[in-house]
This record gives sequence, C-alpha cells and structure tokens, in this order.
Amino acid sequence: MSTSTLPTTSAADQAPDAVRPRKVRRRGDRGLGASLASHGILIVASLIALFPIAWLVFLSLGPDKDDYLHPGRIFGKMTFDNYVFVLQETKFFDWLTSTLIVSLGATLIGVLVASTTGYAVSRMRFPGYKKFMWVLLVTQMFPIAVLIVPMYQILSELQLIDSYLGLVLVYCSTAVPYCAWLLKGYFDTIPFEIDEAGRVDGLTPFGTFARLILPLAKPGLAVAAFYSFITAFGEVAFASTFMLSDTKYTFAVGLQSFISEHDAQRHYMAATAVLIAVPVSAFFYLVQKNLVTGLTAGGTKG
Repeated sequence: MSTSTLPTTSAADQAPDAVRPRKVRRRGDRGLGASLASHGILIVASLIALFPIAWLVFLSLGPDKDDYLHPGRIFGKMTFDNYVFVLQETKFFDWLTSTLIVSLGATLIGVLVASTTGYAVSRMRFPGYKKFMWVLLVTQMFPIAVLIVPMYQILSELQLIDSYLGLVLVYCSTAVPYCAWLLKGYFDTIPFEIDEAGRVDGLTPFGTFARLILPLAKPGLAVAAFYSFITAFGEVAFASTFMLSDTKYTFAVGLQSFISEHDAQRHYMAATAVLIAVPVSAFFYLVQKNLVTGLTAGGTKG
C-alpha cells in the first residue's frame, strides 16, 4: 500500500491576490518631482544672488569708464589695469587702514558693551530693567538724518570731529542697542544653573560671565560682531560728515571720489568695490560657522 503526500499550501499561497502593505512615506521624505523642483529653485536663487557680484567683477575688467554701456565689448579688451590704478594711484590703503580701525574698534567696543548689557538684563532683576530694554529699542526708531546734527554738536564739544574714536563711538551708538537685544535673547537660552555653579566655585559675577557664560555664547557673539562690523564697514552718512581728512576716509566715502558733478569713473569704482569685498569676505569666513546657530538660538526665548 503506497501513500502519496500532497503538497501543503499556506494561507498566503491560497490567496492569489494577497494584499501587500502600502509603503508609507515618512515625514520629510520627498518625491522625485519635489526634489527636482527644490533643487531648481535653489539653483535659480543662487544664480540671482551671484549675478550682481559676477557683473561687478566683469565691469571692473573694462578699461574705459563707459564700458558698462556696451558690456559686450569688454570681452575683447579685458585688463587688470583698473586694479593697478586703484592700488597705486589712489589712497586705497589709507582707506583700508581707516576702515579697519573704525570697523574693528566698533566691533570690539560694541560687542563688549552689548554682551555685558544683555547679560545684566538676562540675569539681574533691577528696577526698570524691562523699560531699559525698551529704551534701547526706541533708539533704533530714529533715522540717521535726525541724529547727524546732535551727534555732530556732541563730537564737536568733545573735540572728536575727524577722529577715529568719535566715529567708533557713533557706530557703537547704533549697533549696541540691537546687539544687546540679540545677546539678551541668547543668554536666556543658557541655563541659570551654570551661574550658580560658578558662584559655588567661588567665582565673582564678572568671573562667571567671562569664564563660563561667554564661551557658551560664542554663536551669539559672532552674530553681534558680524553685525557691528558690517554696520561700520559700509556706512556712508556718518563717515562723510564726521571725517574731514581724505586720508581718514573709509571705503564707503572713498568710493565717492570717483564720482564728480560732470564725470563718473565707473571702471575704477567697480575695481575698488571688488577689492573692498575681500576684507568683508575674510571676516565672514571667520565667523560663518557660528552665524546660523547664533541667529536661530537667540529667538527661542525672549
């Protein structure tokens, strides 16, 4: 008697059209179309951002002041003579020295004052501390045209007209209120327990601030330093009013020397503008690691 075995079938095999689980797209996953669209938008935005810089560099290679009217002619006569003229025949290095003195001075003093102010308001509860921060905010409401006359009178009485210190103090008066608000918000994100630990270890309030808090606040300090530097580096109205000697002109004021009532040497101006961008790019490179962190972290608490 022979026995035969029949193949056994599972329940899944008996169901010819078994329902497969649908692939669930996780949050944040994008399809091919959405990815291509986002990359396309980023490429277009990058080209829009880079076009003015590339156009400025291109115009700086034209030997004639009217080449900007006929940019196609520049291809056949590109030259670096404009850069040679700016570096050798103008007061470019005097402008560079003045700009760095004023910008770095405003950055150091401004960040020092703003950091101590922001830390005091963040940690100490003295009478009127909230109103004090609002007063700092109100100072940002006044336009430059309103501030020039009273500032000129104050600097004149202090004999600080046509001096680097006077211009540095003027720039600090505009940068410190904003930087104090920025750093106050960043100091709020640092736990108060760190201050208490410093006091337990015997540190003074200033020692706690200098040795414990400031190292943790590097991103916020980088943003404040960058804002103070850029504000002083590119400002025109105060610099042209308070600096009378052409050797003490900043870059922004020195550029105006290429434009007169009847003439405009745009090729030299373009070359100077390209050279001016070098120190700013270098400063941005030094602080760019902390810029994004400092800009976002300061807004988590207010």
